Amino acid sequence: MPVDVLAAAADIAELIEAHADDAEAQRRLPMPTVDALTSAGLMRMCVPEAYGGPEVDPPTMLEAISTLAHADGAAGWCSMIASTTSYMSAFLPEEGALEIYSDPSTVTGGVFAPNGQGTATVRPGEPGFDVSGRWAWGSGTQHCDWVMGGTMCDDGTFRLCWFPRDDVSYHDTWYTSGMRGSGSLDYSVAEAFAPERRTTQPGVTKPIVDCALARFPNFSFLASCVAAVGLGIARRALDELNDTAEGKRPQYSKRTLAQSAFTQIEYARAEASWRSARAFLFDEIESAWAVVASDGRATLEHRTGIRLAAVHAATTCAAVTDAAFTLAGGTAVYDTSVLGRCQRDAHVVTQHIQTAPKLNETIGKLLLGLDADTAMF
Repeated sequence: MPVDVLAAAADIAELIEAHADDAEAQRRLPMPTVDALTSAGLMRMCVPEAYGGPEVDPPTMLEAISTLAHADGAAGWCSMIASTTSYMSAFLPEEGALEIYSDPSTVTGGVFAPNGQGTATVRPGEPGFDVSGRWAWGSGTQHCDWVMGGTMCDDGTFRLCWFPRDDVSYHDTWYTSGMRGSGSLDYSVAEAFAPERRTTQPGVTKPIVDCALARFPNFSFLASCVAAVGLGIARRALDELNDTAEGKRPQYSKRTLAQSAFTQIEYARAEASWRSARAFLFDEIESAWAVVASDGRATLEHRTGIRLAAVHAATTCAAVTDAAFTLAGGTAVYDTSVLGRCQRDAHVVTQHIQTAPKLNETIGKLLLGLDADTAMF
């Protein structure tokens, strides 16, 4: 039976929320959270049905990620990273894909960009590469069974290489203001062998599994999933403010926050901003998915729309969270405040390369009919 990831995300939200403080303190997801996400199928949402995966459609996946991020931004982030990594399973040689992804308890993660600061050399007499390198932003990699790293190889190719957990070393670098529970530390490998069956060439290799999800534009999909984390975080911030406003009376005031005209106006504006950003993102994703699911191809117009909506959602959600944080008053500044965590996490979403505000330059060029580099779109 297909996995109902929306019901699964809702079912484990309370457990995730209960362990969110531990995630902050440990700077990685606690194992009860990891186990719950894994058992619910929320760490491999893009594995094709052909390999026993759920092959979740993009709109549903965005909703699931947002639900998890509402419970804890770091949990939503790690589910997003693991699941978008599993998207590449459709592009691996079948032998390698089955080796890594046939076990439903397998979790994968890693870094796509070739910033490994190392080397990948062809191993004489064997189809594969000896890889050494180090990558930053390894979200959730400490709980992964297989870890991916993008690297330039000495045969002139750029490849994503998968390494078993035992080949990976982790470096205690994740000391941050936000998304602390994501465990996005540096990791490295030293002369680790990546057989060719556990590598793929992005932009060159065609899908081995010809399914609609594999035809959906990868970077646009990733950007929308990152933005979905922001949606969940901002929704939680608004909900926390709502709960706080009902009972809190600011110093020197006889009225609750909810009875303040300033709170009422700013809350309404923030709510409208959040709903608009969500509607824009889902409209663009659903429109593109309808075309791809009907055996069509996402056009540049589709990809531009998704990227515009994703950047807008990330930026808007940070602003919405800022508004909720400010309206809540001094209690929000404590590390123990959920609103404080939401604010810190929301601003990390805007720093991701796929949702950073600087992308508006490229998007603007495309909207104005100018030439632009769309390789990452």
